[in-house]
Amino acid sequence: MTNQSDKLVTTRWLAENIDDPDLRVIEISRDQEGDTYSKGHIPKAVFWFWKDKLWHTSDREFASSYEIASYLGDIGMTARSKIVIYGDPIQYGTYGLWVLTMAGLSNVSILDGGKTKWIAEGRSLSTLIPQYEPSDPIESRTDLSTRIGRDDVLKGLRESKRILLDARSPEEYMGERVSPPGGFDHGAERVGRIPGAQPLFFRDLLNEDDTFISPEKILEKIRPLGIKAGVSNDVVTYCRLSHRATLLWFALTHILNIPNVKVYDGSWTEWGSIVGFPVEKNS
Repeated sequence: MTNQSDKLVTTRWLAENIDDPDLRVIEISRDQEGDTYSKGHIPKAVFWFWKDKLWHTSDREFASSYEIASYLGDIGMTARSKIVIYGDPIQYGTYGLWVLTMAGLSNVSILDGGKTKWIAEGRSLSTLIPQYEPSDPIESRTDLSTRIGRDDVLKGLRESKRILLDARSPEEYMGERVSPPGGFDHGAERVGRIPGAQPLFFRDLLNEDDTFISPEKILEKIRPLGIKAGVSNDVVTYCRLSHRATLLWFALTHILNIPNVKVYDGSWTEWGSIVGFPVEKNS
C-alpha cells in the first residue's frame, strides 16, 4: 500500500506541475531571517516564518481565517489555486497544513519528504523570490474541530477511552529534558509528561529522506497503543510546541483516515508550566 492521501504530494508530482499558474508553493520555516530559504529553495516557493503568518501578532493564538486568507491573497491565491507546503524542518509543513485547515482552507497539501527528498533526488533549488499579482482574500470558515485545549485535556484524563500520544523525543518523554536534545534546554517550568500519555516519537513515522513510512508500517506503530483503523478513536497528540504533534495528526487523519484525532496546541510548553496540573515522569 502506498500513501494515497490527497493531502500528500510527491516530489515527482511537484516537479511535473511546478509551472502550473494556479500552483502556489510555500516554505514554512522556523528560521526567522530566512537564511536557509535565501541560500536555496524549491523553485516558485515563497517564504513564511511560521510565527509571522500562522500566529496572531500579539496573542498566543492562531491568525484568523481572514488574516491567513489575506496572506494567501498577497501571493495571488484564487479559488482555482492549489497550495503545496513544505516545512523547514519537516514538521513545520504539517503544522502549516493543520493551521490552514482550521482556517477553512481545503485545497492544501504537503510535499512528502519536503526539501530533504527534493535535494536527495538531485532536483534544482532556486534563489529567486517569486512575485505574484495580489488577489482578493477568499472567504473561508474557521473549523477548530481538530484542536483541543488544556482544560479538555485535563478533563479527559479521567476518560479511559482517550489515547494521549506524546510525539516528543524519548529524553523529553522520560523527563530528562523539556526540549529536544542538542540545544538549549527550555520551553516549560517542569520536566515530564501528561499522565497516561504514550510515546510515539514523530521521527518513527518518517523515513530518512523525510517521507512518511508506509500506511502498513504506521499501523504497526499504532496498534500497540490501542488505536484502531477504520473507526472513530478519541486521540489527542501533543509535543512541546505542537509542530511534531501535527505530524502524528496528519499521519492518522490523512494517511490512515482515522477520525477524531485532535492536537493539543499548548502542548508541554503550556502544560509543564501550569500550577496545579498533574505531571508524570520516570523516577
